[in-house]
Amino acid sequence: MPEAAYTYLPPSYAERLKTMGLSVRKPVMGTLQGLHRSPHLGSSVEFAEYREYVRGDPIRLIDWAVYARSDRYVIRRFIEETNLRACFLLDTSASMGYRARGDYTKLEYASYLAAGLMYVLINQGDSAGLMTFDSGVNRYFEPVGAFERLRPMLLHLEDLDPAGESGIEAIMHEAAERLPPKGLVIVLSDLLEDPDSILRGLRHLQHFGHDITVFHVLDGGELRLPVHGNAEFREMESGERLTVDTEEIREAYTREVERYLDRLQRGCTEGVADYVFADTSRSVFDVLRRRATQP
Repeated sequence: MPEAAYTYLPPSYAERLKTMGLSVRKPVMGTLQGLHRSPHLGSSVEFAEYREYVRGDPIRLIDWAVYARSDRYVIRRFIEETNLRACFLLDTSASMGYRARGDYTKLEYASYLAAGLMYVLINQGDSAGLMTFDSGVNRYFEPVGAFERLRPMLLHLEDLDPAGESGIEAIMHEAAERLPPKGLVIVLSDLLEDPDSILRGLRHLQHFGHDITVFHVLDGGELRLPVHGNAEFREMESGERLTVDTEEIREAYTREVERYLDRLQRGCTEGVADYVFADTSRSVFDVLRRRATQP
């Protein structure tokens, strides 16, 4: 459990996450102990070695029988177990600063999701990294496997200010070439780009054996026009302004949004990625449970 309180991982939130888990569909590559099957090993679980417990290791991995005999805290390691290396791709572009409904902007909501899943991963013996981006990569944090090493990422989330244009396809191409293969990649974005370009980026990640989850973070005000009559709209990333009669475009707008969402969801779920729609008016914890598991 993190010792300090963080904006996006308050103690009450972390406490609710303690019983949650996160698994993948594909074999993964890793370097530490964990819960996921390595692609290089056989079908039987074979004990390999003990190692000393170090501060930040998940307590549930301690061998209490050894402690009872020797008063030493040790971790059992098995050949067939490997840790999952996850990387979160978090969109920080200007459009992520939008809030019409709910308590949070899209970026704040996505930050709660990212912090929560990082906690779940480390709590189960895996590792988590972070890449924040707009039109390019802003910061990249290598995956870590201990709570105390998660601190820089959690503080970075608190410092984020939505700005710039998004270039999510290019970012996914860069991540595919930069990240070690066969990991978990979790994308958190409003995905306000052409669905075909987004799917090209996802397929590039898939080509390198990554298990992919997409959290599509949108505000309810984007799904349905929130105003009536004449209104001026400003594109948050380019600054372009447009005045329209909302009643004239409402029906066409709704159809276009539905077509866009259907294209993205079908494209993801046709073997490319797990797709989770995240409406910012819903409880963050409820959305997490659509991807994480509980006993």
